[in-house]
Amino acid sequence: MPGPKEQPLPPDIAGRDDATEILRAFVVDGGLSIAFTRAFEEPDMWGLLLVDIARHAARAYARESDYTDATQSCKHLRLASCADCQAA
Repeated sequence: MPGPKEQPLPPDIAGRDDATEILRAFVVDGGLSIAFTRAFEEPDMWGLLLVDIARHAARAYARESDYTDATQSCKHLRLASCADCQAA
């Protein structure tokens, strides 16, 4: 049975025994399904991780869509995340 479409491993972790996968995210039926391990002693590290993911996403949208630059796409990411955090 085939599995989900997976991203390749980042090249800098190849052959590393000290690397730990902490997050998997999949789009299923238009929604998000995730699995994660707490991994950090303090929750602020998750904030840094999420900001880094948002920065990568903003660059991808700037490169591959109608958004003119990473700043514009990051603005849209920030607005959506603020709304979600306030609802939590």
